[in-house]
Amino acid sequence: MRIIKVTNVEKFAARIVPKQPQNNKTIVESILNDVKKNGDTAIKKYEKKFTKANLTTLKLSQNEIKNAYSKISKTELDALRLAKNKLGKTESAVKSLLKNVTINQNGITITKKFIPIQSVGCYIPGGLAKYPSSVIMSVVPAKIAGVKRIVVVSPPNSDGKIDPLTIVSADISGADEIYKTGGVQSIAALSYGTKSISKVDKIVGPGGAFVTTAKSLVSEQTGIDMLAGPTELGIIADNSANPKFIALDLISQAEHSSDTFCYLITTSEKLATSVNKIISELIPTIQREKITKSSLKNNGFIGICKTNSDMIKLANILAPEHLQIMTKNPESITSKINSSGLVLIGNDTPSSASDYVLGSNHILPTNGFGKIRGSLSVLDFMKVNTQIKSSKKSLSKISKYLEVLTKSEGLSNHYEAVRGRLD
Repeated sequence: MRIIKVTNVEKFAARIVPKQPQNNKTIVESILNDVKKNGDTAIKKYEKKFTKANLTTLKLSQNEIKNAYSKISKTELDALRLAKNKLGKTESAVKSLLKNVTINQNGITITKKFIPIQSVGCYIPGGLAKYPSSVIMSVVPAKIAGVKRIVVVSPPNSDGKIDPLTIVSADISGADEIYKTGGVQSIAALSYGTKSISKVDKIVGPGGAFVTTAKSLVSEQTGIDMLAGPTELGIIADNSANPKFIALDLISQAEHSSDTFCYLITTSEKLATSVNKIISELIPTIQREKITKSSLKNNGFIGICKTNSDMIKLANILAPEHLQIMTKNPESITSKINSSGLVLIGNDTPSSASDYVLGSNHILPTNGFGKIRGSLSVLDFMKVNTQIKSSKKSLSKISKYLEVLTKSEGLSNHYEAVRGRLD
């Protein structure tokens, strides 16, 4: 990894963020339009092209779901259930805070209700790795929110089958429908609808560059959660941190793909050198060596800052998806962090654990969007419904103010609609 002394935080942050490759918007648009026009036929064509799968049907049958259980071990099932239950407790606690509210003001009653979205589609990647954990992270909050129809889509392998762990995760988490399709074609199906797959109101879940572009394009008519890019991990650490832990954590997130953005921010040159040395020693011994090495070499860095304030400032500007704080007094730094998707405090809170069974959600904002939102949660699957009731008497009391405001905007007929009730 590059070791760089940070002298000017703003200038450094502006140039260190990896440039994302330009997605081929034309290709994505052509696939979206094809599925919109030709439905299931187009989906099967693209699955044949991209996954080599010859599909006769897209929807998983109950028999296929049942058979998936026989292909996983009891330990695997227990692990999935643990992850589901821990996340479920967290999301249930959040939902319990969403109480309906009624406000009465001089005869005008306003009611705010939290109601679930009616249907959602959960995209589950299946390319470089398998992601049954992502099923749990997207389906469980939707189920707890009360979504009536939860659809899971995931790319099949060349035999036309979905990973059994993904299927079981979807089933135990409460998915209503599971389909054997991925990529841009699945996003098109969820947005536009086909004979086999009815359209949904919102699409959630992580995906690669083409899926992210597809979500962006269909967002004109279908809701989406966020445009999540490659994995990001930032670590703030001082000389009290264990350099091997830091090295292992950076490797753990860099193994996702060659375009991840993983880095260490520190004030200690000694720690920087130690971490870099350990990473160099570990890389030749690990699985997914090529991907991890490429990511850390091309995108990763170790930034040496002058002060703790500079470390905090840099982290807040970069707004990483995950931010680990491994310092003598991590809480003092945590209190000043305001932009990361997820903050992990202390030496024994690795981001890799949060990806699975700490009870937090691993579908997180990237590309600096941690400045405006947090992880996927029940809040993404609910909307605030507002109901208002007023009376003739209450309209009369505010009539003169309505007249002033409507006329100031040149919309006098707005006031006439009120006055007509009062005359």
